[in-house]
Amino acid sequence: MSEIQHDHRRLGRELELFDTDPLIGAGLPYWLPDGAVVRHTIEEYIRSAERRAGYQHVYSPVLGKRELYEISGHWQHYSEDMFPPMDLGAEQVVLRPSLCPTHALIYRSRAHSYRELPLRMAEIGAMYRSEMSGALGGLTRVRAITLNDAHIFCTLDQVPAEAQDALRMIREAYEALGIEAARVRLSLPGPGGKYVDKPEMWERATRMLREVLDASGMDYVEAEGEAAFYGPKIDIQIADPAGREATLSTVQIDFHQPEQFGLEYIGADGARHRPVMVHRSIVGSLERVMAHLIEQHGGAFPAWLAPVQVAVLPVGADEAAAARAFHEQCLDLGLRSQVMDPERGSLGARIREARLVPYQAVIGGREAAAGAVAIRLRDGRKAEPMSVAEAGKRIAERVAARGEVLWVE
Repeated sequence: MSEIQHDHRRLGRELELFDTDPLIGAGLPYWLPDGAVVRHTIEEYIRSAERRAGYQHVYSPVLGKRELYEISGHWQHYSEDMFPPMDLGAEQVVLRPSLCPTHALIYRSRAHSYRELPLRMAEIGAMYRSEMSGALGGLTRVRAITLNDAHIFCTLDQVPAEAQDALRMIREAYEALGIEAARVRLSLPGPGGKYVDKPEMWERATRMLREVLDASGMDYVEAEGEAAFYGPKIDIQIADPAGREATLSTVQIDFHQPEQFGLEYIGADGARHRPVMVHRSIVGSLERVMAHLIEQHGGAFPAWLAPVQVAVLPVGADEAAAARAFHEQCLDLGLRSQVMDPERGSLGARIREARLVPYQAVIGGREAAAGAVAIRLRDGRKAEPMSVAEAGKRIAERVAARGEVLWVE
């Protein structure tokens, strides 16, 4: 495909995945049913991976007092990217630009012992950035962002292992989603007053991230002026078909916010100690990862992500009952199935309509009589007719494998 054919903005509308409306505003897309299915599937994959890795999930509000972001440092160092405060009686509240301050408060709300650490807190949550209209672009740069975010509160000696584990989760997610990283970047501070003025803090965090990257064996480049205002970070970069780079996943070491919020834990010595805060995002924002997947796959998503995984096509009205039964079996197996009735057109027309569906199940008179189904694959291959039970089982196995391979003989 050409760059234009790959453009997620065109494909997203053509495939009815997402859209925008002037009355909602620029940089504020809404999700249509098929796009919502793909997004939900990614969310569930991430939550499951995080649960297996020992994360606890929380929800936190998108509004907070201005004072909260003054304490975190966002107001002093990041306010030009935040929406203006809203007056609420004698107080001012703002839409959050990140989730870390609220997660710090959740940690602070309870006393903690060293035995609880590392405490891994995750949320797929909304945040808001006041992007200029000229910087907006489809799903890649928006004003309402849904971030796969997490914060690990740990002791200093636990930081390397936690950062390494975050990199492992990123690699596994990329493999499952079929994402190839363009490069890995160690993002460092640049000149100017954008960054917290604590040289020792920066030196320690940078040294630790370099050691993590070196131990991982990953090639990386260093980039000044790309750090967060409170600390350096590892950025995993992706590229669109035109070669334009964007940051998708991050791992950060933060000594600043634990100090700002007075976070503590009781150590083995009975004294109070300051935890370190490791920020990490496995797939970044759901908007940006969706844009990348749409462009990478051209709408032909891997079977486990496809909005419709099985298109059931009865040849005629006489096969409608058999088609409905196979459809129900697919639903029972957890598959996303859709019956495409003959009223929608000829069999050939319906096959073309379902060209992006991984599995097309054709049921003619012979198949209906034998309790069988003929499976056509999205790539044009055809499997030998088989029983409906065997067909459903084999499709479910391929979907559960979360791979690119549609069929194994």
